[in-house]
Amino acid sequence: MEKNILTSKVTGDSCIHVKHPSGLNIYICEMKGFSTVEALFGTKYGSINTMFKTSEDNEYTTVPEGIAHFLEHKLFENEDCGVFELYAKTGASGNAFTSFDKTCYLFGCSKNYTDNLRILLDFVQKPYFTKENVDKEMGIIGQEIQMTNDNPEWRVFFNMLKCMYHAHPVRIDIAGTKESIAQIDAPLLYKCYNTFYDLNNMVLSIAGNISADEVLAVCDEMLKPCEDKELETVFPDEPDTVVQPEIREKQHIGTTIFHIGYKCKPCSGKERLIKSLKATFAAAILTDASTDMYIRLLESEIINSTFGAEVFCGGGYFSVIFSGESDEPEKVREALLNEVERISHEGVDEKIFQRLKRSTYGLLIRELNNVDAVANLMINSHMDDIAPYDAIDIFPTLTAEDINDFIKNELRSDRVVLSIIEKDGGSP
Repeated sequence: MEKNILTSKVTGDSCIHVKHPSGLNIYICEMKGFSTVEALFGTKYGSINTMFKTSEDNEYTTVPEGIAHFLEHKLFENEDCGVFELYAKTGASGNAFTSFDKTCYLFGCSKNYTDNLRILLDFVQKPYFTKENVDKEMGIIGQEIQMTNDNPEWRVFFNMLKCMYHAHPVRIDIAGTKESIAQIDAPLLYKCYNTFYDLNNMVLSIAGNISADEVLAVCDEMLKPCEDKELETVFPDEPDTVVQPEIREKQHIGTTIFHIGYKCKPCSGKERLIKSLKATFAAAILTDASTDMYIRLLESEIINSTFGAEVFCGGGYFSVIFSGESDEPEKVREALLNEVERISHEGVDEKIFQRLKRSTYGLLIRELNNVDAVANLMINSHMDDIAPYDAIDIFPTLTAEDINDFIKNELRSDRVVLSIIEKDGGSP
């Protein structure tokens, strides 16, 4: 079992990568002088993975929306006791999450990290699904779905995605719908578990006050060898166009909120990393508080300090999202469209670009001194098919012209959507 040292060409930071005989990819970052440990055990299985096949299947299997999230909930129960009880005895804080393209189980602790690692590796490899515990979970997740449906921030986001994407499952709530989860049963959960929780499709990331040899000794003890099933996942064909340019909904809220989304061309691997860095730069420039557009909108009270942007991308989807509070979101959209058009012709302000480049680079460097951030960096990089330090090594090479090209070619006026949740006049 060979230890590969992965090192940043720019900063000199390094971590260890091991391909374990069980099939699991393991990333370890020994951070001497730190007092805490963060570990994540994840699988490339999220809400968008609703259609798949393995070498054992003749045809693709299509499963109900929300099943990845449902499975995550059920893994925390086993025949003996709940996982949180085990973590409580060792002083760890455990959690899990399901996103669009991954499911991760994690713990943080300041002591007993080898015991906590054993708990983590044990319960994720021991599914226990019965008709009774699946039926019980159905009601719990149904309530969770209702809560998110009543959440205006959640609604404005998914309404935007439904305006943007015709067929890609990213448009569907991570938890699914009450109708879709009603189709889930124990045999189907085992089918998905045995497909996606194959160690060849998984990764362990651990950082902090640890010893690589101790981590690997626990892995040797706990991991069950798996045969690579040659998993394939597919997505429906997705056109470049948007479904509709605008959607509105009323809720009992104090202030109208909005999401303005630009649908961009999807990509993968290092190409997606480079594109996401460019998009992050573009979004930062367009929302920078020193620009004429921002100052004008702020002084006119069309936006407030909540105005910001993010890049949202993954397997088969890529978008840049601007959001905030405004009683006149249409004017925000108009201002953005005009600013994108102006920059496309005049180019990015070099002073703003250099200032943002320095500040963003400083943030990337500081994250390398944060245990949680390093553990997440390693697992997210593997899930995205890139190396942990690719972003920090590529970032200094970006130029203002790169950002100009992204804004001009990707932020197209015919691929922008506006999602609004309006205050309905009632009490929030």
